[in-house]
Amino acid sequence: MADDELGPELRVAVMRLARRLRNERNSDLPVGQLTALATLDRHGPLTPGELAEAEHVSPPSMTRVLAALDARSLVRREAHPTDGRQQVVSITDEARALLVADRARRDAWLTCRLRELGPAERDALTAAIPVLQTLAGS
Repeated sequence: MADDELGPELRVAVMRLARRLRNERNSDLPVGQLTALATLDRHGPLTPGELAEAEHVSPPSMTRVLAALDARSLVRREAHPTDGRQQVVSITDEARALLVADRARRDAWLTCRLRELGPAERDALTAAIPVLQTLAGS
């Protein structure tokens, strides 16, 4: 398949899979709030500005996300260790449990779907993981 055909086909397939995985979420949090929590879980405590940059959103947007998460006691704010003008945000144990449950549900759905595939299809997916990670920039 030519690159100009592969790109659209891959985009549609990845978007459909992402949509299916989003549908398996067991949280009532909007996606932006969930991804902010996941970023804090992966990277540890960050300033709101660092989190906004990591999430590719504007600082005012991140301020709204953090306010909503704070209202639900899903984040903890502490003074920055070296800059008294800033805060550092981290996730709470409740948020971590929410993320674990959410990931487990989606992983279970995906595992069931993978069991429907044959060995050659699973091998092709295994080989594609590094390529997809490269495309995603991670």
